[in-house]
Amino acid sequence: MIGGESLIQATLHQLKVFEATARNGSFTRAAEELFITQPTVSSQIKQLTKTVGLPLFEQIGKRLYLTNAGNELFSTCQDIFERLENLEMKIADFQGTKQGKLRLSVVTTAKYFIPRILGSFSHLYEGIDVSLQVNNHDQIQKRMTENMDDLYVLSHLPEDIDLITQPFLENPLVVLAHKDHPLATQSQIPITALNNLPFIMREPGSGTRKAVQDLFTKNNVSVQVRLELGSNEAIKQAIAGGLGLSVLSKHTLNSEGINSEVAILDVQQFPIHCRWHIAYLSGKQLSVVAQTFLEYLLTQSPPLISPIPKGGEYLSLVS
Repeated sequence: MIGGESLIQATLHQLKVFEATARNGSFTRAAEELFITQPTVSSQIKQLTKTVGLPLFEQIGKRLYLTNAGNELFSTCQDIFERLENLEMKIADFQGTKQGKLRLSVVTTAKYFIPRILGSFSHLYEGIDVSLQVNNHDQIQKRMTENMDDLYVLSHLPEDIDLITQPFLENPLVVLAHKDHPLATQSQIPITALNNLPFIMREPGSGTRKAVQDLFTKNNVSVQVRLELGSNEAIKQAIAGGLGLSVLSKHTLNSEGINSEVAILDVQQFPIHCRWHIAYLSGKQLSVVAQTFLEYLLTQSPPLISPIPKGGEYLSLVS
């Protein structure tokens, strides 16, 4: 018994309203998400607060923040809804169908191949709905700490989060320049030749940027960072505009044709050999749907091979 009443008396609807409010930090956004009125949200939260016997939120300005009791209830709600969702998936599986929702979060460069895999996966399993989030590495780690997704696709694994991981595809990072750049026709370019050249870097928090900076630091290479951009497409356009060199995944050139204005430079110690990983939180019980996608990804990713221009030649996507 808490607050004079048993928490068992709280309805599933009240818990659903509370979870949406806590996640959004707003009565208004929770109401919009649940397609109910804001007074209804306020009423449900008030009844639930009375049942618990302690404040669940405190308001500072226009933002709602969880109290200690609210944090505990929020964690419990997430566990309850995840278990109920998994139960629905298991029942569908017992009935010989795959139904449910897959929550997938990927780093920005993975958007060049993951949608193709999801397309064929969705055709095969039409009862599965997919929620795809595209973020940089820092944002992915934040989502991991809040257990917001089933699976994650990334190339640089965080050191401070306990994960179950499986590599499934090569992710070579290469030096790119305008096709008419003086270095574009050279071979075996020393990495020190990049010293003081204008460079376009991914934004801070990007896994690609960290890998490049680590290699440059190791080889005492210092470049002139002319631009910082959070979009691979914007970086390719900047290279085509002659604003400098950059280092990106070969996967970003997946849609480039033979008339591309971007060329891969033959720089020593490149490509930087990274691998794509599929990951999930250690201790997390994967749903039937998440397990199905994990197995599908591991069996379907090897055929992802396409031509990529490098000085007039074509290389496979998987090194």
